[in-house]
Amino acid sequence: MKYPWIDEFLLAKPGVTKDLQEEWNWIRYQIDGKMFAAVCRDDDDKPYYITMKLEPLEGEFLRKQYEDIIPGYYMNKVHWNSVKANGAVPDEILETMLEKAYQLVLRSLSKKRQKEILSMENVKPNDLISCCGSDCGACYCYGNLCRGCNAERGKVFHAGGQECRIYRCCRTEHDFPSCGECGKLPCDLILGTRDPNMTDEEFEKSVSERVKRLKG
Repeated sequence: MKYPWIDEFLLAKPGVTKDLQEEWNWIRYQIDGKMFAAVCRDDDDKPYYITMKLEPLEGEFLRKQYEDIIPGYYMNKVHWNSVKANGAVPDEILETMLEKAYQLVLRSLSKKRQKEILSMENVKPNDLISCCGSDCGACYCYGNLCRGCNAERGKVFHAGGQECRIYRCCRTEHDFPSCGECGKLPCDLILGTRDPNMTDEEFEKSVSERVKRLKG
């Protein structure tokens, strides 16, 4: 297999366990019994696919970029994707996909359980919520290009090394702990952060979720 680092990389994450699903000959990586990634092996026990869970839009985007990423092998084709074990997908892309899969399943657990798992490395779930209500742990670039809004003090990768306009307004100019303290939420700055790949409905849902996180 081209990616021999996968096992060590995944088992280093808090709460991750693995087992062998003998019927399919898959090595499964799980959090609290919920699979987020698997190495699929052939009859000679040689890996031929690395399968992981992703948000549907992310999976679709990546499949268009790399021919060695396909819809989930023997899995739901919307939520799972598979990478050829000896394909041409760069290591850093696969690493980011696996990180995303981990975060996706971790966030499906109760808040209490998330805290218990993340306390293994002294990271609190709330540390990953930015001042604008975005979940940095859900971002495609978290753990790769970016450590999150709070850790970067607003100087996230998409701001070109400068302080994000929302962070500057919230933390620097108004000294709010989050935009949840502002009576203008959601303001024009937040409404101007729309991902062009989102539909109107998806963006409205995203803003609503951010406001809900901030208002608690």
